[in-house]
Amino acid sequence: MKQKKVFAFDRMNFILLAVGMAVVIIGFILMAGGGSDEKGFDPEIFSARRIKVAPMVCLFGYLFIVYAILRRPRDKQALESSDEATVGRDEAAHAQASTQPGTATGTAL
Repeated sequence: MKQKKVFAFDRMNFILLAVGMAVVIIGFILMAGGGSDEKGFDPEIFSARRIKVAPMVCLFGYLFIVYAILRRPRDKQALESSDEATVGRDEAAHAQASTQPGTATGTAL
């Protein structure tokens, strides 16, 4: 009998990691640009895009990566067993209700 390997991350974790990395790269691209040289000062290095927007985009990307790492993948076997337990519990409650007198099961007393 061959056992299936269980990984810490599932497919969704890897997708979320890739999205977070892409957002961080976009943030660094927004920060990039020309700077001052010896001939003169370029005030563009203090633009709102480079000082405020780009660091916030990077921070959001890093937080997204942390979420992707901490996200617990759903266990298919645990979901199936919990679904079966719920169905069994509902069937048992219905069977118990139909055997008790005076319950609303479609029979008049």
